[in-house]
Amino acid sequence: MSGLDWGVIGLYFLLMVFIGFSAFKKVQGSKDFFVAGGKLPWWLSGISHHVSGYSGAVFVAYAGLAYTHGFSLYVWWAIPIAISVIAGAYIMAPRWAKLRTKLDIESPTEYLAMRFNIPTQQLIAWSGVLLKLFDVGAKWAAIGILLNGFTGIPIIYGILISGIVSLIYITVGGLWADIWTDFAQFVVQIIAGIVMFVVVVQTLGGISSITGMWDQLPPANSQPFNEPYSLGYVIVYVFVVFLSYNGGTWNLAARYISSPSGKEAKRAGLLSGILYLIWPLILFFPMWAAPIILPGLSQPDQSYSLLTQELLPVGLIGLVLASLFAATMSMTSSDANTISAVITRDILPVMNKKFRGIDQKLSLKIARITTFTFTFITLVIAIYSDVFGGVLGLLITWFAALVGPVSIPMLLGLLPAFKHSDSKAAIASILGGFIMFAFTKVVVEWPLYIEIGAPVFTAGIIFIWMGLINRGKPVRPEIEDLLQSISKSDEDLAKDMAK
Repeated sequence: MSGLDWGVIGLYFLLMVFIGFSAFKKVQGSKDFFVAGGKLPWWLSGISHHVSGYSGAVFVAYAGLAYTHGFSLYVWWAIPIAISVIAGAYIMAPRWAKLRTKLDIESPTEYLAMRFNIPTQQLIAWSGVLLKLFDVGAKWAAIGILLNGFTGIPIIYGILISGIVSLIYITVGGLWADIWTDFAQFVVQIIAGIVMFVVVVQTLGGISSITGMWDQLPPANSQPFNEPYSLGYVIVYVFVVFLSYNGGTWNLAARYISSPSGKEAKRAGLLSGILYLIWPLILFFPMWAAPIILPGLSQPDQSYSLLTQELLPVGLIGLVLASLFAATMSMTSSDANTISAVITRDILPVMNKKFRGIDQKLSLKIARITTFTFTFITLVIAIYSDVFGGVLGLLITWFAALVGPVSIPMLLGLLPAFKHSDSKAAIASILGGFIMFAFTKVVVEWPLYIEIGAPVFTAGIIFIWMGLINRGKPVRPEIEDLLQSISKSDEDLAKDMAK
């Protein structure tokens, strides 16, 4: 790292802080802080949805998989996400936007109190908050490791630099700051990714290497499926990421909730899905080519950082490192904003009556406090990740097991076809999914795709089966009205609300 590289990174961080303070004027209440006042343009929402969908892990863990497993990374990761997000643009995205229009929600779990009941909402809310405490902490730790790999400086500095910058802009500017920094981060990633792509193509001998390099790689690297990433894995992964990218991951649901209408949310989803289909082909190309340029690596997950240092001139290394920061900071700041919404809107009012029915100004003050507090705790977890040791990894793994099962009632609960699945079905499905996860981890050894899919499919079967049992019971009128309303077109919904 040269002085110029450090200068590039410094300018990037200053830009993030500048955007945060620029967004300050847009935030007049918690509605602006959490859902951008419902005025988020579709193209900004789509870009933010895309950028918030992956972190610096892409440049470490996935770079290692690209090195060892080749093109299958695109087939099992990018294509399923693209399919899921595009399908969700038609099925799920408009419903999230209409929920805000109908119920004036500011968090993804807020509607669950009406759809099911408060205990169900609290189970899902608390599960998500606990998960994200450790999940975001692990992401801060990962970015510290990335910076250490490039520069040799202590990991704690990388955690503090990225964390404090994010803490400032997300606390000051809320979702507007998060969205505009996502856009800036997207531009940085695009420039850095194209630079790496062009340099690697030139290193390999020109444009013909895009197709010709595969002859220089192991035969399995050019195959669409490479064990354990089989066709079965891809099929299961489509279902899992459909739930995650269409609302199960709360910060992605927030992008749709913030859209002015169902039509705008749909366009945002389509843009994000198309980006997942195209951009990874450019982003992953240097990773696929790494075995030719850097053969015999004992630690393939270092391939991307080593490629950067091997091939790029002074200044551009800093640009690529800024793009790695961008990927992680986008996801962590998005998580912080959405988790703050859940705490402020759904958890605190249940814990204490004084948080109920408060005005937008006071709600904004609480929102900033909860955002700051949540982010600060995740930084502490990241700094002391060595103390946790294997415990941190275990907590992340086991809490992450809740994401799929929890997504079942959150998403299927929006569809009229499952209106008979009540709070008992929701809680039973979550617990059933978690028990199945424990079963696959402790009792049996199944192929990877079954291990990943079993908890989600178990939760889905329980939720749907208990709904079928309840078919003879009447559905509460407010639930019937809610589900019918969010299934209507924007025009019909507006007419109904005007009556």
